[in-house]
Order: sequence, then structure tokens, then C-alpha cells
Amino acid sequence: MQIIQPHYHAIARTAQDYERMAMSGVVAVAEPAFWAGFDRHYPETFIDYFRQISEFEPTRAAEYGIRHFSWVAVNPKEAENTHLSREVIRQMPDFFQNPNVLGVGEIGFHKTTRNEEEIFEAQVDLAMRHDQLILIHTPHLQDKVRGTRRTLEVLKHLGANPDRVWIDHVEEHTIREPLNAGYWVGFTLYPITKCSPRRAVDMLELYGRERILVNSSADWGPSDPFTLQECVVDFRRRGHSLQEAVEIFHNNPCHFLGQNPKFDILPIVIHEQSLPVSN
Repeated sequence: MQIIQPHYHAIARTAQDYERMAMSGVVAVAEPAFWAGFDRHYPETFIDYFRQISEFEPTRAAEYGIRHFSWVAVNPKEAENTHLSREVIRQMPDFFQNPNVLGVGEIGFHKTTRNEEEIFEAQVDLAMRHDQLILIHTPHLQDKVRGTRRTLEVLKHLGANPDRVWIDHVEEHTIREPLNAGYWVGFTLYPITKCSPRRAVDMLELYGRERILVNSSADWGPSDPFTLQECVVDFRRRGHSLQEAVEIFHNNPCHFLGQNPKFDILPIVIHEQSLPVSN
């Protein structure tokens, strides 16, 4: 089965991960801009980082037959420095012509502060003016409900098109409102602060598969890109068909990411046939 990993921080992972993903059916990954584990102090540091994920990382993935796409953004954990953030935002459009860049992300809230909201709004506005897709980070743990609701308020105020916005890291207590508002949502299979494969399948069975993306968000923390494959296995173990799995783990990313013509991987249909009966 072919799988697309729509949220994956490849620069924090090893070449062995690419090799293992290729052997387990992953055909493409998309890498959002994220926090490096420390706060950067210079615009040039961000620009070099954007170059790394949009120019170098695709060549590393290609060695294993995997397509690599990326996003550019100021992550909400670094948005408190509004002067620095605005200088980075000013230079972000230079990357929109890159053949691998899909849009602006991940942006949003970390602690749902006034400065974070200012930079969030600036980046949504930038994406809308340049017709870019938007990927949104929602806060972890105790601030998730407040941050998710404020995210929806900001997007509505700015007039963002829900079809072109993916609100990531939703959980049981935050999925309903974004889905009801018409946005795409993402389940992030991360061992501590987000969601488990089993919980993700529970939500798929409860809410269906429309406008839902599943990802590992594997990075330099305690994470594993193969939580995505664990989710596929659990989904199939519960009796769902191969085509249903393909719709969620391959075709849904194609439908959302494919709104940017640079993402040219097409949905697929599996023709399941009965195995021959042995005599």
C-alpha cells in the first residue's frame, strides 16, 4: 500500500528512516517549518533553514525514491519576537516559487498570546494574498481548547477559505468544531503530547474519513515516523478495507496538498481481487 506522510520533520531524522519508510510504502513526505529546539535570533538563520528543507532535503529523500515537499513559516514558539518574525515573513514569498514549497505552515498558537496572534494573522494574510495553502499548529495539552477556538475566530475574521486550511494536532476534545466549520484536520501520532494510533482510528470510526489527515510529525523529540504505519495496521485490523485505508493515508493528502499544483501525486484506486483458491 502507498502512504503519504503529510507532516514530517525530515531534517531531524536519519537516512535510515527514509530507507525504512520507502520499504513500508511511503512515497512522499511534506515538511513544515518548525521550532529548532531553541529560539533563533537572526532572519538569516530562518532563511538558511528554509533553503535546507526546500532545496537539500528533497535530494536526500530522492535517494530512497520518496518525494519531499516543504512549507515555510515562523513557528508559534518563536512568534513572541514580532520584529524578527516580521522580517522573516517579509522574505518568505521568495520561497513560494520553489518547486517543492506548498504554502505557509506550521503557524498558529503555542501559548495563545497577543504577540503570537499578531504573527499568526500576518502569516495567514500573507498566504491568502499569495494563494498559498495554510497549515496550522494547535497548542499542546492544557491550552489546546482555548487555542483551537481562537484559531477558528481569527480565520473567520480574516475570511480564510476552509478548503485550503489544515488545522493539525486535533484530539477528541477539539476535532468537532474545525470539522463542522469546513476545515481539514490532522491527527498527529506523537507519543506524549498528541495522539496514539489507536485513538486516531477511534476518531476515524466516529467522524469518518472526509477532510482528515494522519501524520507522525516525527522530529528531534521522542517520536517515530512509523506510528503512521501502526495506525494503518490498526485500521485494517478492525476490518476496514484496503481502499478505505488508501483513501485516508494516501488519497486525502493528495486531495488537500494537491490544491497546490506542485503536489502532482494523484489519488489511486486499489482493485482488490480475491486470491485464487488452492486445490
